[in-house]
Amino acid sequence: MRRQRLSQLAIRIVATAFLATVTVVPATPQQAPRKPPEHGAPPPFFNALTYEETLRYSDGGTEVEHHRNPADELAEHRRIDRVLAALAPQRKGVVDAYVVSVALDSDGNFSREAREAGQVLARRYDAAGRTITLAGPDGKGGIDLPRGSPAHLALVLARIAEIMDKREDVLVLYSTSHGARIGVVYNDGDNGFGIISPVRLAAMLDGLGIKRRLVIVSACYSGSFVPALSDDDSAVLTASVGDRTSFGCQADSDWTFFGDALINHALRKPQSLDAASNEAARLVSEWEARGDLTPSLPQSFIGDGAKRWLAALDRRAPKTESAPVGTPAVTLLDRR
Repeated sequence: MRRQRLSQLAIRIVATAFLATVTVVPATPQQAPRKPPEHGAPPPFFNALTYEETLRYSDGGTEVEHHRNPADELAEHRRIDRVLAALAPQRKGVVDAYVVSVALDSDGNFSREAREAGQVLARRYDAAGRTITLAGPDGKGGIDLPRGSPAHLALVLARIAEIMDKREDVLVLYSTSHGARIGVVYNDGDNGFGIISPVRLAAMLDGLGIKRRLVIVSACYSGSFVPALSDDDSAVLTASVGDRTSFGCQADSDWTFFGDALINHALRKPQSLDAASNEAARLVSEWEARGDLTPSLPQSFIGDGAKRWLAALDRRAPKTESAPVGTPAVTLLDRR
């Protein structure tokens, strides 16, 4: 079920705290698909903190990376440099959307969800050439993308802030991972650990001057991002309220419940974001009822200013529905 297999970092934090799609070079046919790193060793540093220390370091953007192979890190740098350089400039007089889709946990289901979400959002919001997906290997192949991490996300946001027209353009950010009560968990195998808290994400976006933003967070407890990011020019959608889990995070799945409902179904249709959010909430509720699960209660906030730029984007959106892909998240219930 969604979030049963939280990363060890999230487990410890919850217990103690209650505590793109851009053009990149694909793998050659001779290369086997890169496998996602597996979670194993306990996370360093975070498990020794008090709740107050955890909040302070999370709000400050603390990230732990260790035992990285230098040659692999050089390859990572080249991947992120390549996607940053490929971002297209904004078009004067056009409300351009810059899409970022990031998987912050190395389990393959999050990478698969982020990859497809990047494509769906790029199509819907006319963002070809202005989309970056951060998602490590999912074990099934596909293009070779930079891994999702707080550091990579910060670089991408900073580059978008450089080239967008902040008075007319829009950031569309989709994040999928495990969650804790203090934020979204970053966990890359045994090598990378951290948290992106609501305070941290708001500080990054505000500091970069990115005011027009649609932020979608698919994770347990993600409702905590709504009050931190909500204002007149923002839209925020989350998989749950701030004190409940969401579902569907098995590593061999293609979708979480919320990702499947919102991205794979509702946002593929020619309807408003508000209508899509309502459809996604209804689907998630039906699936949870079928599994006798505690309702996650997905959240949605759309400011009045955001409604205006969303309408401008929707006028250019495809008029036909695209077909869902992957194994439906609800089939997880059949394995119980």
